[in-house]
Amino acid sequence: MSAFIDRLARSWARSDSLVCVGLDPEIERFPEHIAAHASPIFQFNKAIIDATADLVCAYKPQFAHYAAYEAEDQLQRTIEYIHATYPDVPVILDAKRGDVGNTAERYANEAFDRYGADAVTVNPYLGGDSLEPFLRQADRGVIVLCRTSNPGARDLQDLTVDGQGRRLYHVVADLAARQWNTRGNCLLVVGATYPQELAEVRRIVGEMPLLVPGVGAQGGDVAAAVRNGQTAAGTGLIISSSRAILYASGGENFAAAARSATARLREQINEHRLRPAH
Repeated sequence: MSAFIDRLARSWARSDSLVCVGLDPEIERFPEHIAAHASPIFQFNKAIIDATADLVCAYKPQFAHYAAYEAEDQLQRTIEYIHATYPDVPVILDAKRGDVGNTAERYANEAFDRYGADAVTVNPYLGGDSLEPFLRQADRGVIVLCRTSNPGARDLQDLTVDGQGRRLYHVVADLAARQWNTRGNCLLVVGATYPQELAEVRRIVGEMPLLVPGVGAQGGDVAAAVRNGQTAAGTGLIISSSRAILYASGGENFAAAARSATARLREQINEHRLRPAH
Protein backbone atom coordinates (compact mmCIF):
# COMPACT_ATOMS: atom_id res chain seq x y z
CA MET A 1 0.00 0.00 0.00
CA SER A 2 1.42 3.39 -0.98
CA ALA A 3 1.78 6.24 1.48
CA PHE A 4 -1.10 8.08 -0.17
CA ILE A 5 -3.47 5.09 -0.09
CA ASP A 6 -2.56 4.44 3.53
CA ARG A 7 -3.23 8.08 4.37
CA LEU A 8 -6.56 7.96 2.55
CA ALA A 9 -7.59 4.81 4.45
CA ARG A 10 -6.78 6.53 7.74
CA SER A 11 -8.82 9.55 6.65
CA TRP A 12 -11.83 7.35 5.82
CA ALA A 13 -11.62 5.84 9.30
CA ARG A 14 -10.95 9.10 11.15
CA SER A 15 -13.92 10.97 9.65
CA ASP A 16 -16.20 7.96 9.05
CA SER A 17 -16.69 9.64 5.70
CA LEU A 18 -16.22 9.05 1.98
CA VAL A 19 -17.02 12.70 1.20
CA CYS A 20 -14.55 14.86 -0.71
CA VAL A 21 -15.31 18.58 -0.97
CA GLY A 22 -14.33 20.07 -4.31
CA LEU A 23 -12.85 23.52 -3.81
CA ASP A 24 -13.99 25.10 -7.10
CA PRO A 25 -14.18 28.83 -6.44
CA GLU A 26 -16.42 31.15 -8.44
CA ILE A 27 -15.92 34.64 -7.08
CA GLU A 28 -19.16 35.80 -8.70
CA ARG A 29 -21.04 33.50 -6.30
CA PHE A 30 -19.21 34.54 -3.13
CA PRO A 31 -20.95 36.54 -0.39
CA GLU A 32 -20.18 40.23 -0.78
CA HIS A 33 -17.98 40.48 2.30
CA ILE A 34 -15.77 37.64 0.99
CA ALA A 35 -15.68 38.84 -2.63
CA ALA A 36 -14.43 42.24 -1.45
CA HIS A 37 -11.42 40.74 0.31
CA ALA A 38 -7.90 41.14 -1.11
CA SER A 39 -7.59 37.32 -1.29
CA PRO A 40 -11.22 36.28 -1.72
CA ILE A 41 -10.60 32.73 -2.89
CA PHE A 42 -8.34 31.86 0.01
CA GLN A 43 -10.70 33.42 2.54
CA PHE A 44 -13.67 31.56 1.05
CA ASN A 45 -11.78 28.26 1.00
CA LYS A 46 -10.51 28.73 4.54
CA ALA A 47 -14.03 29.24 5.84
CA ILE A 48 -15.31 26.16 3.99
CA ILE A 49 -12.38 24.04 5.19
CA ASP A 50 -12.71 25.13 8.82
CA ALA A 51 -16.44 24.31 8.69
CA THR A 52 -16.10 20.84 7.13
CA ALA A 53 -12.68 19.33 7.95
CA ASP A 54 -14.02 16.79 10.46
CA LEU A 55 -16.64 15.57 7.96
CA VAL A 56 -14.48 14.80 4.91
CA CYS A 57 -11.90 12.30 3.71
CA ALA A 58 -10.24 14.72 1.25
CA TYR A 59 -10.35 18.11 -0.44
CA LYS A 60 -10.10 18.56 -4.20
CA PRO A 61 -9.23 22.02 -5.58
CA GLN A 62 -9.83 22.27 -9.33
CA PHE A 63 -6.89 23.98 -11.00
CA ALA A 64 -8.78 25.91 -13.70
CA HIS A 65 -10.90 27.69 -11.11
CA TYR A 66 -7.72 29.31 -9.80
CA ALA A 67 -5.81 29.85 -13.03
CA ALA A 68 -8.79 31.63 -14.62
CA TYR A 69 -8.57 34.28 -11.89
CA GLU A 70 -4.75 34.38 -11.96
CA ALA A 71 -5.03 33.09 -8.40
CA GLU A 72 -2.50 30.27 -8.37
CA ASP A 73 -0.99 31.83 -5.26
CA GLN A 74 -4.31 31.39 -3.47
CA LEU A 75 -4.41 27.75 -4.58
CA GLN A 76 -0.97 27.25 -3.07
CA ARG A 77 -2.02 29.01 0.15
CA THR A 78 -5.14 26.83 0.34
CA ILE A 79 -3.15 23.60 0.10
CA GLU A 80 -0.59 24.87 2.60
CA TYR A 81 -3.39 25.81 4.98
CA ILE A 82 -4.96 22.34 4.81
CA HIS A 83 -1.60 20.65 5.38
CA ALA A 84 -0.73 22.91 8.30
CA THR A 85 -4.12 22.99 10.03
CA TYR A 86 -5.69 19.65 9.11
CA PRO A 87 -2.70 17.45 8.27
CA ASP A 88 -4.73 14.23 8.29
CA VAL A 89 -6.87 15.37 5.32
CA PRO A 90 -5.24 14.65 1.94
CA VAL A 91 -5.46 17.15 -0.92
CA ILE A 92 -6.17 16.09 -4.50
CA LEU A 93 -5.20 18.61 -7.19
CA ASP A 94 -7.77 18.20 -9.96
CA ALA A 95 -5.66 19.22 -12.96
CA LYS A 96 -6.32 16.40 -15.46
CA ARG A 97 -2.80 16.70 -16.83
CA GLY A 98 -1.70 14.65 -19.83
CA ASP A 99 1.39 15.09 -21.99
CA VAL A 100 4.62 13.35 -22.93
CA GLY A 101 8.30 13.48 -22.10
CA ASN A 102 9.70 16.56 -20.44
CA THR A 103 6.30 18.24 -20.33
CA ALA A 104 4.79 15.44 -18.25
CA GLU A 105 7.76 15.71 -15.92
CA ARG A 106 7.06 19.41 -15.48
CA TYR A 107 3.39 18.80 -14.80
CA ALA A 108 4.34 16.27 -12.11
CA ASN A 109 6.75 18.78 -10.58
CA GLU A 110 4.04 21.43 -10.64
CA ALA A 111 1.48 19.27 -8.83
CA PHE A 112 3.73 17.68 -6.26
CA ASP A 113 6.61 20.11 -5.75
CA ARG A 114 5.14 23.55 -6.45
CA TYR A 115 1.67 22.98 -5.00
CA GLY A 116 2.46 20.13 -2.63
CA ALA A 117 -0.61 18.11 -3.61
CA ASP A 118 -0.98 14.64 -2.15
CA ALA A 119 -2.56 13.37 -5.38
CA VAL A 120 -3.34 14.66 -8.86
CA THR A 121 -5.81 13.75 -11.60
CA VAL A 122 -4.31 12.78 -14.97
CA ASN A 123 -5.49 11.98 -18.48
CA PRO A 124 -4.33 8.55 -19.73
CA TYR A 125 -5.00 8.93 -23.44
CA LEU A 126 -1.36 9.51 -24.37
CA GLY A 127 -0.48 6.14 -22.89
CA GLY A 128 1.45 4.74 -19.97
CA ASP A 129 4.66 6.65 -20.61
CA SER A 130 2.78 9.92 -20.11
CA LEU A 131 1.71 8.72 -16.64
CA GLU A 132 5.10 7.45 -15.52
CA PRO A 133 6.48 10.83 -14.32
CA PHE A 134 3.51 11.05 -11.95
CA LEU A 135 3.47 7.39 -10.90
CA ARG A 136 7.19 7.54 -10.17
CA GLN A 137 6.32 9.69 -7.13
CA ALA A 138 5.44 6.59 -5.15
CA ASP A 139 4.26 8.46 -2.05
CA ARG A 140 1.67 10.46 -4.03
CA GLY A 141 -1.64 9.39 -5.56
CA VAL A 142 -2.19 9.40 -9.33
CA ILE A 143 -5.88 9.45 -10.22
CA VAL A 144 -6.50 8.40 -13.82
CA LEU A 145 -9.56 9.44 -15.79
CA CYS A 146 -11.51 6.30 -16.67
CA ARG A 147 -15.29 6.81 -17.04
CA THR A 148 -16.09 10.44 -16.43
CA SER A 149 -19.39 11.90 -15.22
CA ASN A 150 -20.23 14.18 -18.16
CA PRO A 151 -22.78 13.22 -20.87
CA GLY A 152 -20.18 13.46 -23.65
CA ALA A 153 -18.13 10.71 -22.00
CA ARG A 154 -20.02 8.28 -24.23
CA ASP A 155 -18.47 9.77 -27.37
CA LEU A 156 -15.09 8.11 -26.74
CA GLN A 157 -15.04 6.21 -23.48
CA ASP A 158 -17.86 3.85 -24.48
CA LEU A 159 -16.36 2.88 -27.85
CA THR A 160 -15.98 -0.87 -28.35
CA VAL A 161 -12.29 -1.51 -28.94
CA ASP A 162 -11.88 -5.25 -29.46
CA GLY A 163 -13.63 -8.48 -30.39
CA GLN A 164 -14.35 -9.23 -26.75
CA GLY A 165 -16.79 -6.33 -26.56
CA ARG A 166 -14.59 -4.35 -24.21
CA ARG A 167 -15.16 -0.61 -24.14
CA LEU A 168 -12.37 1.92 -23.93
CA TYR A 169 -12.97 2.62 -20.23
CA HIS A 170 -12.69 -1.13 -19.55
CA VAL A 171 -9.24 -1.08 -21.15
CA VAL A 172 -8.18 1.92 -19.06
CA ALA A 173 -9.35 0.18 -15.89
CA ASP A 174 -7.53 -3.02 -16.84
CA LEU A 175 -4.30 -1.19 -17.65
CA ALA A 176 -4.49 0.69 -14.37
CA ALA A 177 -4.98 -2.50 -12.38
CA ARG A 178 -2.44 -4.69 -14.19
CA GLN A 179 0.29 -2.42 -15.57
CA TRP A 180 0.26 1.10 -14.17
CA ASN A 181 -0.20 0.32 -10.48
CA THR A 182 3.16 -1.31 -9.80
CA ARG A 183 3.82 1.15 -6.96
CA GLY A 184 0.34 0.85 -5.49
CA ASN A 185 -0.43 4.56 -5.93
CA CYS A 186 -2.90 4.48 -8.85
CA LEU A 187 -6.59 5.38 -8.53
CA LEU A 188 -9.36 5.93 -11.12
CA VAL A 189 -12.04 8.54 -11.80
CA VAL A 190 -15.49 7.03 -12.41
CA GLY A 191 -18.60 9.23 -12.39
CA ALA A 192 -21.56 8.67 -10.07
CA THR A 193 -23.82 9.48 -13.02
CA TYR A 194 -23.02 6.05 -14.49
CA PRO A 195 -23.57 3.51 -11.68
CA GLN A 196 -23.53 0.44 -13.92
CA GLU A 197 -20.18 1.44 -15.34
CA LEU A 198 -18.99 2.07 -11.79
CA ALA A 199 -19.86 -1.53 -10.90
CA GLU A 200 -18.03 -2.81 -13.98
CA VAL A 201 -14.89 -0.87 -13.13
CA ARG A 202 -15.00 -2.09 -9.52
CA ARG A 203 -15.05 -5.69 -10.76
CA ILE A 204 -12.01 -5.04 -12.95
CA VAL A 205 -9.82 -3.20 -10.45
CA GLY A 206 -10.62 -4.94 -7.18
CA GLU A 207 -10.03 -2.70 -4.17
CA MET A 208 -8.34 0.18 -6.02
CA PRO A 209 -9.81 3.47 -4.72
CA LEU A 210 -12.12 5.38 -7.05
CA LEU A 211 -12.68 9.13 -7.17
CA VAL A 212 -16.39 9.55 -7.87
CA PRO A 213 -17.59 12.97 -9.05
CA GLY A 214 -21.12 13.67 -10.22
CA VAL A 215 -23.26 13.73 -7.07
CA GLY A 216 -24.90 16.98 -6.04
CA ALA A 217 -25.26 19.46 -8.89
CA GLN A 218 -24.70 16.81 -11.59
CA GLY A 219 -27.48 14.63 -10.19
CA GLY A 220 -25.68 11.34 -9.61
CA ASP A 221 -27.53 8.86 -7.39
CA VAL A 222 -25.67 8.55 -4.09
CA ALA A 223 -27.17 5.20 -3.10
CA ALA A 224 -26.39 3.59 -6.46
CA ALA A 225 -22.85 4.98 -6.46
CA VAL A 226 -22.13 3.57 -3.02
CA ARG A 227 -23.73 0.19 -3.68
CA ASN A 228 -21.94 -0.27 -6.99
CA GLY A 229 -18.59 1.25 -6.11
CA GLN A 230 -17.74 0.38 -2.53
CA THR A 231 -15.36 -2.38 -1.54
CA ALA A 232 -16.25 -5.22 0.80
CA ALA A 233 -14.90 -3.07 3.63
CA GLY A 234 -17.42 -0.32 2.85
CA THR A 235 -14.72 2.06 1.64
CA GLY A 236 -12.81 2.43 -1.66
CA LEU A 237 -14.62 5.61 -2.71
CA ILE A 238 -13.84 9.32 -2.67
CA ILE A 239 -17.25 10.82 -3.43
CA SER A 240 -16.78 14.40 -4.53
CA SER A 241 -19.27 17.24 -4.37
CA SER A 242 -18.43 20.85 -5.14
CA ARG A 243 -21.16 23.34 -6.01
CA ALA A 244 -23.90 21.75 -3.89
CA ILE A 245 -21.69 22.24 -0.83
CA LEU A 246 -19.79 25.45 -1.61
CA TYR A 247 -22.86 27.39 -2.67
CA ALA A 248 -25.47 25.87 -0.36
CA SER A 249 -26.00 29.49 0.70
CA GLY A 250 -24.95 32.76 -0.92
CA GLY A 251 -25.25 34.68 2.33
CA GLU A 252 -23.05 35.29 5.32
CA ASN A 253 -23.98 31.85 6.66
CA PHE A 254 -22.31 30.15 3.66
CA ALA A 255 -19.83 28.18 5.78
CA ALA A 256 -22.50 26.87 8.15
CA ALA A 257 -24.65 25.93 5.16
CA ALA A 258 -21.68 24.13 3.60
CA ARG A 259 -21.19 22.18 6.81
CA SER A 260 -24.85 21.15 6.85
CA ALA A 261 -24.70 20.06 3.20
CA THR A 262 -21.53 18.05 3.84
CA ALA A 263 -23.03 16.37 6.88
CA ARG A 264 -26.16 15.44 4.90
CA LEU A 265 -24.09 13.93 2.12
CA ARG A 266 -21.98 11.96 4.58
CA GLU A 267 -25.17 10.65 6.21
CA GLN A 268 -26.65 9.68 2.82
CA ILE A 269 -23.49 7.83 1.87
CA ASN A 270 -23.16 6.07 5.22
CA GLU A 271 -26.72 4.77 5.02
CA HIS A 272 -25.63 2.54 2.13
CA ARG A 273 -22.13 1.55 3.21
CA LEU A 274 -21.25 -1.99 4.19
CA ARG A 275 -20.20 -2.28 7.83
CA PRO A 276 -18.25 -5.53 8.17
CA ALA A 277 -18.22 -7.08 11.62
CA HIS A 278 -14.82 -7.03 13.33
